Amino acid sequence: MNKDQALGWAVLLGSVAGVVLYFYLVFMSAWAVLTIQVSAFLALGSVLVIVAWIGYTIATTPPPEPFEDFDEELSEDEEEGESEAEDEKV
Repeated sequence: MNKDQALGWAVLLGSVAGVVLYFYLVFMSAWAVLTIQVSAFLALGSVLVIVAWIGYTIATTPPPEPFEDFDEELSEDEEEGESEAEDEKV
C-alpha cells in the first residue's frame, strides 16, 4: 500500500469516526443543544466568511476594460492580419 492509499484510508476512517461521534453528541449526550448550536454557528460562519471573501475580491479587483477598447484592438489586429496576408501573397 502506498502513501496515497494509506492517507485515503485514514481520511475515510477519520470521517466515519467523526460521524459516529457527532451522532453520539447530538442524540445520546447531555451536550446535544450545545453541539447543535456550535454546528450551526460553524456552518453559517463558514458560509459568511466565503461571502466576505467574495465581496473583498470584488471590491479590490480593478474594473475590466470597456468593450469599446476591445473592439478597437480587434479591428486593428484584423487590419494587421489582412496586410500581412496581402504581403505573403506578393
